[in-house]
Amino acid sequence: MSKLSYGLVIMIFFVAKSMADDGMAEMVQMLHDTCVAETGVAEDLIVQARTGNFPDDPKLKCYMLCLLEQISGIDDGNIDVETIVAVLPEHVVGDAEPVVRSCGTVKGSDDCDTAFQTNKCWYNGLPDLYMLA
Repeated sequence: MSKLSYGLVIMIFFVAKSMADDGMAEMVQMLHDTCVAETGVAEDLIVQARTGNFPDDPKLKCYMLCLLEQISGIDDGNIDVETIVAVLPEHVVGDAEPVVRSCGTVKGSDDCDTAFQTNKCWYNGLPDLYMLA
């Protein structure tokens, strides 16, 4: 996946839905569909997480891991902060980079929980910009 593709995909986490264009919406939908199919997560759990209510559900946690894996944003159980920062869209990097760096990898009980805990950190740092596919 190219850096441009990473940049489009990483917006899943940091751009409000209203800012997504049709091409972005298609990519986000593709990632969403892939990871829903892989994990079997219920849509209502994803919707809850988008608004800061993070249900403690194993499928939701693995859904978040799937999204990170799809964009190569996690490696050996650690968030690849440099990759995430490098692909942040220019218009959010000023706000998002400090949060991404500050959160780093929030270790959980396994890789799925690590993705979940890190997403919660991102949300807490940027609730107005956080988005989950």
